[in-house]
Amino acid sequence: MPESGSSRDPKAVRAVMEQMRSWEASRVHRRMPQSQPQAAVQVSTPAELAKEVAHFVTLSNAVGSGGRELATRLADRLGWPIFDRQILTLMAGDDEVRAELYRSMDERDLGWFEETFRTFMHEEFRKNDYFHRLTETVLCLARQGPAVFIGRAADLILPRDKGLRIKVFASHAYRVRSFAAATGVDLQQAATQVERIDAERAHFIHRRFNRENHDITRFDLLIDLEQFTSDQALEIIFMALRFRGCLS
Repeated sequence: MPESGSSRDPKAVRAVMEQMRSWEASRVHRRMPQSQPQAAVQVSTPAELAKEVAHFVTLSNAVGSGGRELATRLADRLGWPIFDRQILTLMAGDDEVRAELYRSMDERDLGWFEETFRTFMHEEFRKNDYFHRLTETVLCLARQGPAVFIGRAADLILPRDKGLRIKVFASHAYRVRSFAAATGVDLQQAATQVERIDAERAHFIHRRFNRENHDITRFDLLIDLEQFTSDQALEIIFMALRFRGCLS
């Protein structure tokens, strides 16, 4: 799977900017009653900072399983923004968008960010690397407010003890039929494309995290969309969110 930024989409950039302004307004509103004299301010420890990560859902979608539609419905029902592969790639590759995102972070955010970011530092993790920028972007977004993330291994980037990690899947035959119906190609072409995408995603996960794409221990919840309707899957997810304490 290519690891380079996509072309700039003005509509997507505008939507991202509006979301970040909304987060900033919400942040100011939340913190106003808690303002106190400078001398009384205490420095938070990394453990305390980690508690301030916003609630999130990551959804790993096997191509053709219907997870994207499910994630969109979930985000709409929760009232949370949704960040898919296209948006995350755009944000990771667009310097202006990333600069605006970083400006929205205060000192407490940056302290948490630096502490969490250290876990990804290794020999291949270069400053100009796409994965470096993707990781920065996902971690920054996690500080802004509740969100739904689709793909891009967000479940492996965000703090393991936070949020809800979902894997959506279906049988190979079901996914091939769904892919063919969505794209207008024949079943043979669909099977080839599904297998190519599966292989590219597996390569990305193995290369960047040294994990196998089929490792189910990454996830809190597995949903077979060949066996459950979208409505049923939503109810299952909301029950899990309540158990995880992600709903107010």
